[in-house]
Amino acid sequence: MDRKIEKRFWNKKRILMISGGALIALLLLYTLIFADHRASLNVEKDKITISAVKKGTFDVYIAVTAVVMPLKTIRLDAIEGGYVSRKYLEGGSMVKAGDSILKLDNQHMQMQFVTQETEIYRLQNDLQNTRLKIRQDRFSMQQAIYDYDAKIAAAQDLYDRNKQLVDEKIVSRQEFNKNKIELEGLVKQRNIQLESQRYQEENAKMQISQLEGTLARTQRNLTLMKENLNSLIVRAPVSGQLSSIDVEVGSSIQAGQNIGQIDDLNGFKLRADIDEHYVSQVFAGLKATFEFDGKSYEMVVTKVYPEVKNGRFQADMNFEKTTPEGIRRGQSSPIRLVLGKSAEALLLPLGGFFSDTGGNWVYVVDRGGKKAIKRNITLGRKNPLYFEVLDGLQPGDQVITSSYENFGNKDVLVF
Repeated sequence: MDRKIEKRFWNKKRILMISGGALIALLLLYTLIFADHRASLNVEKDKITISAVKKGTFDVYIAVTAVVMPLKTIRLDAIEGGYVSRKYLEGGSMVKAGDSILKLDNQHMQMQFVTQETEIYRLQNDLQNTRLKIRQDRFSMQQAIYDYDAKIAAAQDLYDRNKQLVDEKIVSRQEFNKNKIELEGLVKQRNIQLESQRYQEENAKMQISQLEGTLARTQRNLTLMKENLNSLIVRAPVSGQLSSIDVEVGSSIQAGQNIGQIDDLNGFKLRADIDEHYVSQVFAGLKATFEFDGKSYEMVVTKVYPEVKNGRFQADMNFEKTTPEGIRRGQSSPIRLVLGKSAEALLLPLGGFFSDTGGNWVYVVDRGGKKAIKRNITLGRKNPLYFEVLDGLQPGDQVITSSYENFGNKDVLVF
């Protein structure tokens, strides 16, 4: 007789199924509670740049490009205008002080010089004639005085004799009075002649003084005109290199027009183009470093040009001690311009991340090296190599410093 076998509820298959379901449920629950729900992105580690944060000295400087220039550049400006009749030297020539560079012609100035020269001859003749006339007049007046003296002497003698005779009634009183009146008239005429002579002498002296003054002024003007004529030959004011001359034979030159320049090759300076962002931080006296031929040379800012063109301004720098041998005009070189004192700081290397985050956050690689997590930070100053880290990072942190352009602002990067 067959016996009915009852099925057990907790058979092996059911236990396995329930256990499996429970395990799946636990996994789902764990995932919901403990799993990382942050947005992530898989990236290839060999295509990004990872830099270490470190403690070090933060140097406040900027790297700028400077051009070697002569320490002194002398402008050649035309003192007088004219047209170029001859060109003695070309740009690039070495010159000595006094060497002729250009010759200008100016017909108007030459005519003025001849006219002034003729006027001087006329004034000299007038002065000579005036002096001659004065001498002649002086002689005539002296002769007149001599004649009056002779007449007065004769009249005085007659007066004296008649005075005795009138008392003796030999000569009439009428005759005596006539002699007396004649004597007094001669004396008065002599006095008038003397007064006239003094006036003419003073007037003659005034005329001579005026003529001499006019002649002296005209001679000075002639001297100046002669110097101006001489300046039509443009000469080198100093020795050096005629670096440029911007005129050709036959061209017209205006007074004061720049026609070239001479470089003094006894020393050099550097002129740097600097971003306008630093215009308030650059001033005379700042230090700079120039690297040339494996050596470092100290420099100092001597002049700042505040005018900003195309977002940049310029500054001149002189060598403090020695000038490197072998540098040439027009040569360009990077310069390290110090803007402040160095200080200990936490340093983060520069990278493309800054343009994407503005320095507000970065991706920091975790200790396992399998992923990088977004972290907020605060950056301070910047030099050509590093950012100064103020908050959010520690020495030894590994930071992705390459561009974040393709990361889409994800919270986690998985390698």
